[in-house]
Order: sequence, then C-alpha cells, then structure tokens
Amino acid sequence: MRTVQLREAKATLSALVDGAAKGETAVITRHGQARAVLVGVDEWNRLRRVPSFGRLLAASGLEEDDLPPRDASPVRDAAL
Repeated sequence: MRTVQLREAKATLSALVDGAAKGETAVITRHGQARAVLVGVDEWNRLRRVPSFGRLLAASGLEEDDLPPRDASPVRDAAL
C-alpha cells in the first residue's frame, strides 16, 4: 500500500489511477493524517459484496436458544 500526500496525489493522479486499476492501493494523506484511499474498481466491488455483521448472523442458522441470555442490568450509572 502506497502513501502519498494530497499535493503529490493531485500531480500524479493518472499514475495513481493506473496503479489502482492494477491492484495497487494508495492512501492519500493531508497534514500527515490518512484522509482517503484509492482502490481499483475490482477491489471496490469485492469489498462492497462483504455482507454486514447483521446479515452474517441472520444467515448463520442460529436459533434463539443457541445464544446465552442477555444481561439486562444497567452497565453503569452515568450522570450527565
């Protein structure tokens, strides 16, 4: 994974896009902090198809009695 500053990303956008199309991910930083990630369309589509945690649980085949009962006691006393 390549890390580039925003200024460099602007100047070399075509090369970054070509690299992303070949599977080379680029993290774009601003003031030293990661702000965006450039990935190719194939990688984006692969990541987009990952099911949510809720869908994974729903498809797991677990029955209601398979899980331990939930503790309904308050977590802590929070005075706001």
